Formats: sequence, C-alpha cells, structure tokens
Amino acid sequence: MKADYRQTARARHYVGLVLGTAWLALLAGCATGPGKSAGDKHIFYPSPPAAPRLQFLASFSDEIDLGLEVSPLAAFITGATPRSQPIVKPYGVLMISNRIFVCDTGTRSVNILDLNTKTMNRFSPADMGKFGTPVNLAVDSDGTRYVADTGRNRVLIYGPDESFLGEIGEDDSLRPAGVALGTDRIYIADLKGHCIRVYNKVGRKEQFTIPRNPNAEEDKEPGKLFMPVNLALGPRGQLYVSDTAASRVQVYDAEGKHLRSLGSRGDLPGQFARPKGLAVDREDRLYVVDAATQVCQIFNPEGKLLLFFGEPEGSRAPLNLPAGVAVSYENLEFFQKYAAPNFVLEHLVLITNQYGPKKVSVYGLGHKR
Repeated sequence: MKADYRQTARARHYVGLVLGTAWLALLAGCATGPGKSAGDKHIFYPSPPAAPRLQFLASFSDEIDLGLEVSPLAAFITGATPRSQPIVKPYGVLMISNRIFVCDTGTRSVNILDLNTKTMNRFSPADMGKFGTPVNLAVDSDGTRYVADTGRNRVLIYGPDESFLGEIGEDDSLRPAGVALGTDRIYIADLKGHCIRVYNKVGRKEQFTIPRNPNAEEDKEPGKLFMPVNLALGPRGQLYVSDTAASRVQVYDAEGKHLRSLGSRGDLPGQFARPKGLAVDREDRLYVVDAATQVCQIFNPEGKLLLFFGEPEGSRAPLNLPAGVAVSYENLEFFQKYAAPNFVLEHLVLITNQYGPKKVSVYGLGHKR
C-alpha cells in the first residue's frame, strides 16, 4: 500500500500539470490536485492559488459524530446520551432526504444516520429478511429498499416501514454486488453470471442481461464484464458499471447497448487499479472510487478526466480503502456550516472508507461567493 501512495503522489503531480485546462474550462476556474487553504484549516481541491471547487467537510463514524447535544439534566432524567455504536466496515452509501444509509458488512446491518435528530439506528432485520453481507442498496421513490447481499446471494426487498417484502435470487441463481433502480426496472450486478441482470419492478421477472451474451469472447462482445461490482444510472439513462477485474468502467444505454469503456489498468490519471463505487451527478459527471490507489476520480460526460482527490492515511481527510460513493443535492444547509467562509455548496459527495477512523467522508462541490 505504501507503494500506492508513492504512485498516487506522482499521479497527482502529473494531473496538476496536464489536466488543469480541462477542469478550468468546464468548471470555471478549477485546476486539479489536493490542497489546503491558509493555515491548513480547510482542505480544498484543487490546490491554491486555483479557485476552490471541492472541499472536505466532515466525517461520520458513529452517532457521536452527528453532534447530538444533551443537557446534563435531560441525560439524568431520560438517559438520552449519544451512543458509541461505531460503523465498522462500510461499503454502499446513499443519502435520501435527511438520512444517510450505509451498508455495514462488519455489523451485517444498514446504518441509518438521521441528520435532523442527530441519531444513528441500525437496520438489522430478522427471520426471512436477515442480512448476510449487505454491500449495496438502492431506495425507490416510494421508500422501498433494495439491498444487494453477497452473503445470502439475494437482493432483499423491504418496505418503507422496514417490513420484508421479498427477494430476488432464489436458489442461489445469482451473487449480487450492486443494485440500481430505473423508472420501472431493477438492475443487479451479478458476480456469478458476470453480467447485469435486468428485472421489471412489477413481478420482478428477469427481462434480459447486459451484455446480452455474457459468455461471448471479449473481441466479439466489447461490453463484456468480468467482475461487475457497482452500478450507477445517469440522468440521460446511461448505466455505468465498475468492472474491478478488468480495471475499467463500462457504459451502456438503458437497453444494454454498449456505448464505451472508460479507463484501463494502471495508476496514472484516468486509469484504475481496483475501481469500486460509482455515482453520477446532474451534469452527468461520473465519480469513481479506487480502492487500490485510494482516490476518487471525476470524469466529464465524454469520459475525460477532470479531477481526482484523496489524502493519505494520517491526514484529516484520508481515503482509506474507499468502497462506495454517492452524490446528493439535499441537506446542503446542514453541511454549509462546515464550509469555509464565502464557499457556497452546490452538492455533496459522500465516500465510505472500509478502514481507518473516518468511515463516511463528506465533501462539497461548490464555488466562491
């Protein structure tokens, strides 16, 4: 891993020299690379003197980090004190309304951090809905939760009231690693079948696979997948798939037609060693975390690298075996208090770290007032 840090440092230098122009053109004044403001109080990307576009804001590892304040009298009367129930080994993450959902393979649960009440609860169902190894989840517009569980070889489905509704993957027919939701479809990354399985929501019947012929040779199937682990749907309906074994991201349209491949094996800018979590913002920019080089890379809609960021272990904003990433436009007012003066947040980027003291790191993409 130390070698990865050295390689990352070289790559950061390279990006700073070569890619500043592209990021400047697209995001109005931003070059790339890590950096801190004067006095190291705030951590910005890119480095000064370039205009800041991304700031590390906060991290959460247990309920105490949410900042719940309880008066001594209330604590004495009700026993209401923040609980030190830590997030152990997070993977998938997303933010819905005022809540952050974190799949925790270490506790076999989904941790739900409520930003309003500043509390954290563990969703850990029993009986038929019991978790094995929950790695990723998606929540539909009606609150229905879909959890990809590699331990049980199922996608487990729960209602907004946390009741168990059913499952996809009976008889160990798949090994799901990721799940994404379209308007009327469910997309599941299947490690066992080396493909994405597409189901309809009504009836949960399989419609087709992506690629259509998972067993075809790569030269006959340019969209072939080897180890699909994470999924993201873009605003234009494109499906992004991180293929860890092939060190690349595959891009398809909603019907499974292969559009392009992104990246190649390596540790230089625009390359991947172990790509995992994916997210897409409203401008169709793609965010990819790499568990080996321990950075998050941002690409424009055409697949050009704009920026990547990540601090080494021991810093105030480390990426330590990052696994999941999510983009959110909600709760900006909650996180604005962490931002530097005159830095206005546009949206949030949440990243999970499987190791180290900072389990969920929150960054803000924004601009100077």
